[in-house]
Amino acid sequence: MSTSTDGAAGGGVGGGTSTGGGGGAGRGTYAPAPGAAPLARMIAAQTAFETKLLLRNGEQLLLTVIIPSLLLVLFSTVDVVDTGKGEAVDFLAPGVLALAVMSTAFTGQAIATGFERRYGVLKRLAVSPLPRWALMTAKTLSVLVTEVLQVVLLAVIALGLGWSPQGNPLGVLLLLVLGTAAFSGLGLLMAGTLKAEATLAAANLVFLLLLVGGGVIVPLDKFPDAARAALELLPISALSGGLRDILQHGAGLDWGGVGVLAVWAVLGLGAAGRFFRWE
Repeated sequence: MSTSTDGAAGGGVGGGTSTGGGGGAGRGTYAPAPGAAPLARMIAAQTAFETKLLLRNGEQLLLTVIIPSLLLVLFSTVDVVDTGKGEAVDFLAPGVLALAVMSTAFTGQAIATGFERRYGVLKRLAVSPLPRWALMTAKTLSVLVTEVLQVVLLAVIALGLGWSPQGNPLGVLLLLVLGTAAFSGLGLLMAGTLKAEATLAAANLVFLLLLVGGGVIVPLDKFPDAARAALELLPISALSGGLRDILQHGAGLDWGGVGVLAVWAVLGLGAAGRFFRWE
């Protein structure tokens, strides 16, 4: 009885093999074809995964959504800082948009990538079919997706507070993209060269310092001339000032600010590519 059953099983397997390996049209029908997915599909999947991780992280949501929204509402409704002529929200909204870019592309990305590096996540991903440059591309795309959500949310809040944006939206888009590139390069450079704990402390410290001294909430003309000249060379100042020129004053692009952002983007991304350590 046992022998008969084994024979039947063997016959079944043999029959299957015969069908798959026989001649004619049936050859190779059931043959496995292992291999990596197309590169575009891998990048899209990694981008979606990175975005979900970011949006599920409470600390990241605090940095990217809650703090900018609270600052916008608080300083637009309470007369704490002299923002000059006109409605306070018209001055604050461009600065808070710049802060949102910094919080996501720099602070959030630096902290998340730093701890991924510490726990060996990057080391393992580096030997996957996804190339290293494609992984960094997916992280950058994830940042851009998050920023779109931030901009929409903050714009809705600002409009509800009486914001009256002006100017060319294409100029705004160019500044946001350049600002993202500049801050993303600096964030990856920090995450790829410092220990995770040092990255956490340094990224949050830089966030607070640039919040105060980057023209986001406090106008740069409130600072002494020497300090103001130095602060205007920071990427957050160039981004907030450029956005404010367009959205508040209806002016064209400040090419000096565009140049500052472009230089920071080239230096930051170049240094990150050169010095980033995967483990």
